[in-house]
Amino acid sequence: MPHALLLGAFVVASPSAGAVLIENGTTITISSAHPKTDYTLRTGATLNIEGGTADQVSSNASNLNINKGNTAEIFGLNGSVLTLSGATVTGTVGSGVGIELHQSEATISAGSTVISDGIGLKAMQNLGASTGSTFNVSDSTIIGTTAGAQASGHSTLNFTNSHVEATGEGSAGLILFSADVTAKNSKIIGADNGIRVFRNGSTNPKEGNIVLDGTSVQGVTGSAILVDGAGRKIPDVNLDIINGSTLLAGNNLLLDVTGGATANVNVLESHLEGNIKMSGESTGNLDFTHGFLTGDVIAEAGSTARITLDKASVFTGNVDNIESVAINNASRWNMKGDNRVGTLDLHDGTVDFGSSTPGTFYQLNAEHLSGQGTFVMDVDMAQNLGDKLNVTGDATGSHSLLVTATGADPVTDPANLTLVHIASGDATFGLANAAPRVDQGTYSYALESKSDGAGGTEWYLGANKKISPSTSSVLALFNTAPTVWYGELSSLRSRMGELRFDGGQSGFWMRSYGNKFNVSESTGLAYKQTQYGFSLGADAPLPIGDGQWLVGVLGGTSKSDLDLSRGTSGTVKSYYVGAYTTWLDQSSGYYVDAVLKFNRFNNEANVSMSDGVRAKGSYDNVGLGASAEFGRHIKLDDGYFIEPFAQVAGVVIQAKDYDLDNGMEAEGDRTRSLLGKAGMTAGRNVALKNGAIVQPYIRAAMVHEFAKNIEVQVNNNVFNNDLSGSRAEFGAGLAVSVTSNLQVHADFDYGNGKNIEQPWGANVGLRYSW
Repeated sequence: MPHALLLGAFVVASPSAGAVLIENGTTITISSAHPKTDYTLRTGATLNIEGGTADQVSSNASNLNINKGNTAEIFGLNGSVLTLSGATVTGTVGSGVGIELHQSEATISAGSTVISDGIGLKAMQNLGASTGSTFNVSDSTIIGTTAGAQASGHSTLNFTNSHVEATGEGSAGLILFSADVTAKNSKIIGADNGIRVFRNGSTNPKEGNIVLDGTSVQGVTGSAILVDGAGRKIPDVNLDIINGSTLLAGNNLLLDVTGGATANVNVLESHLEGNIKMSGESTGNLDFTHGFLTGDVIAEAGSTARITLDKASVFTGNVDNIESVAINNASRWNMKGDNRVGTLDLHDGTVDFGSSTPGTFYQLNAEHLSGQGTFVMDVDMAQNLGDKLNVTGDATGSHSLLVTATGADPVTDPANLTLVHIASGDATFGLANAAPRVDQGTYSYALESKSDGAGGTEWYLGANKKISPSTSSVLALFNTAPTVWYGELSSLRSRMGELRFDGGQSGFWMRSYGNKFNVSESTGLAYKQTQYGFSLGADAPLPIGDGQWLVGVLGGTSKSDLDLSRGTSGTVKSYYVGAYTTWLDQSSGYYVDAVLKFNRFNNEANVSMSDGVRAKGSYDNVGLGASAEFGRHIKLDDGYFIEPFAQVAGVVIQAKDYDLDNGMEAEGDRTRSLLGKAGMTAGRNVALKNGAIVQPYIRAAMVHEFAKNIEVQVNNNVFNNDLSGSRAEFGAGLAVSVTSNLQVHADFDYGNGKNIEQPWGANVGLRYSW
């Protein structure tokens, strides 16, 4: 026989007698001490479940509060308000739902769980109504077999830090009928689709709005998001994918828009990997704001797609039957194959044709081109192949071509390789990076244009060529070793004034020096060389003959920086040792100074190519040279003197072959230099009161380089490094005998001639004798 339970002030029937009815305006609370049963709430009633358990709960314009309690299905009707905190709801096969709302609202939080054999959450609207139901879910888990959640038009789903999943075959994490969804820091998973969007079946149709904020949506076997208008030209859905949200698709289709639907997609600060497709006369408007897509965008026949990239967005993939592509504000399209678009509009945007596979080139066909942008293109002029932009209609705007540079030579006329063709319009094309030419091996080629004979224009790499920066770096490095060698030698010659002070005693000396050389354009190669170095040595009298012979050893190092055009540079590090002998005849003033010096050179080229890529190459070689100078120190009255002199110097530098990492091959013959010099030094010895002697002097000389025809091969093209010719040199210096044992010295030089100018040369140092 049924028994009774006392709940608050009311006596109700036991579970065997049927559901507990909570009348209008009544509030009851149950806990774990109360038996499990069904509850029905009438208008204005309130049921509080505090750790208790209930079966099915039906609420009509009432309030249900569950705190760490358990129930079976929950139905909320006509403005009911449900609040679940740490609750568990388990839907049965019979009901097919966990929580179902009609014109009601539910808040689910604090680790609540809703599990259903059908739909986890179901938000509905009454027939013909313009308002639906709302679920606010945070820090909770929703699982269903058919759908994690389903919502009608005018209904709203809000998820925060939550997990929504559908596990049954063919299921979707969310099924939406033009509903509004906001998911923040959540996961939405469906065994087939992550989200499905269908038309709103009510008499008050509306657009659906989906905001994915830091959220992952996954279709395990199917598309991440399916928008299906069912052939009725709706729904329209606005989809925001923002703040690091991701889409995962088992069929690699992130967004599938079909059945005449329209999807307006905004991707902000998010990376997507997979394809997007429009079919069945559907439309996709894809806007990326610092967003990223790696995949293809496909519009089947009868469908439309538009892509806009803004604020450094990047699209890597191909398009098919796309109406328009707009690339703005440092955004970029990286093509992965041949492509065709309707309208291509660029405003500080870039289209990169570049393939990661060598020898693979793409063509972009556009019906219309406008704006201002950059096209990054690969060419292989050795194979007469390259990327191509083809505008079949009108082209306007000012655009740049960034053509990949190489160190390998073409084998065909570059004028035969068209980079751009436009059928009509006043568009202009130039080279990017303010580069005047495109580097293609030994030479750089200018971009030229010509009429196609049918009212259009073609742009191609013309025959107007100059040697490339890569070639310049090769020639300059092979050219530099002799000037490096002579620059180092200047520090040894400046000792002569010091030697006369100490009368040929044993001594130790050191020098710091620098030189600047400008090689003129007349040589076929213009560059600037700046050298800094340090030398030191020691010598002693040689007790033979009249006892005025000195022999010594020296060593040192220098670094020369080469400055070529367009940011190309080179470096030569030199290390050297040598021996020298000096003969001084104090009575007659005659002297002989001879040097033998061995060098090791570390050479490095750093090439800035026309496409902004840096190329490098390096090699080591050695050199051996000698110098002999003969002169006479002639004393005049009042401490003045003159010193006519003649010098012969020569050096031989080892031949070397090396490659740059851009494919250029360089072969240098043995470098030789033979220098003759004749000149005069004039000065005066001034004795100071403290016993010091100051010797200021000036010097003038004529120099002639005799060596010619030093061949260098660059990619089998022969060049002649010829610096032969004459130049004048002028100098001034000061030698000071501070004490009988210590002398200091400073020397400054200037030279100018046919091929080389020396704007300045300087060395300072000291000698200590004993």
